[in-house]
Amino acid sequence: MSARSARFLKTATLAGLTSLALIACTSNTPEAKKTDGNATQAAAGSGSNDAPGQKVKIGFSAPAADHGWMGAITKATQAEAKKYSDIELIVAEGTNDVNLQISQVETFINQKVDAIVLLPFDGAALTPVAIKAMEAGITVVNVDREFDSTFAARTTILGDNKGMGISAGTYVCQEMKGKKDAVIAEIAGIDSLPLTQARSQGFKEALADCGLKVNNRVAAEFTVESGEKAAANLLQAAPKIDAIWNHDDDQGVGVMAAIKNSGRKEFFVVGGAGSANVMRDIKAGNTLLKATVIYPSTQGADGVRLARLLVQKKALGDLVEVEVPRLVQLYAPVVTKDNVDQYLPTAFES
Repeated sequence: MSARSARFLKTATLAGLTSLALIACTSNTPEAKKTDGNATQAAAGSGSNDAPGQKVKIGFSAPAADHGWMGAITKATQAEAKKYSDIELIVAEGTNDVNLQISQVETFINQKVDAIVLLPFDGAALTPVAIKAMEAGITVVNVDREFDSTFAARTTILGDNKGMGISAGTYVCQEMKGKKDAVIAEIAGIDSLPLTQARSQGFKEALADCGLKVNNRVAAEFTVESGEKAAANLLQAAPKIDAIWNHDDDQGVGVMAAIKNSGRKEFFVVGGAGSANVMRDIKAGNTLLKATVIYPSTQGADGVRLARLLVQKKALGDLVEVEVPRLVQLYAPVVTKDNVDQYLPTAFES
């Protein structure tokens, strides 16, 4: 293992611990007690953060569910809220209309909700109204697409786009086992998006660490149709391929259709985002899919849990810090046949 890979794995471990902190929570109710030095320290109470507490009214708004991952965000958020008797979740209809989403947030403000969990269609455009909510005393939790100002949210929950590329590239390097002439292909998402650029940059850096590079690259548009067209073009342009990383499992449905039509089998495929159908194929082992890299669709659900803790003035029990962190970045693990059962329960359907 190279020095860079070792550093990456160390960072991944720390990120994983942050994600686990979202799951294993204990109470943050302080109890003052004297130490031998007559200093006062806070000790966590014996209760659980999951025990019913102060009622919390949460507004949730996200873009339209025109993509499997986005649909899973809203579904997981609603399912998580139902687990808590002290949460009232108000879900706005998903929309890609920025002005309508701004109006939804203003409605939440007028309803005097305690918190808003917001996945903005456009982070910059939703920043002013998010600041307005914060100034009204409403706790805002920003999900996935960042606002332009730190004053717009108390806490932000992000996936790790560059980390996805690093994870995918590291896995490909491991599978190549030192094969320096390996031909690596990449099917990206929409090239103009920063998230696509970050994924590609991470992939490039990880491959460089083991002496490889992206030999053939095409871009799609996160749709089945665009994935099939891009993959067909790639296969026509590259007579030999050893591995393909496809950024998105939804467009991957089209990618795999194009591969099947080509009849080619000399390479393996790594997916992206972590859909259930890809995981089932990985588990079955009867396709060229050997792995996928997770971009968590639990971010909205995590946002609801953190909003609840923030309003109830609790913290993450696995941290010494007595406040919920300002930024939580979720890990981008590689799912293979060896660990697929661990990730299937939270996977989204393409």
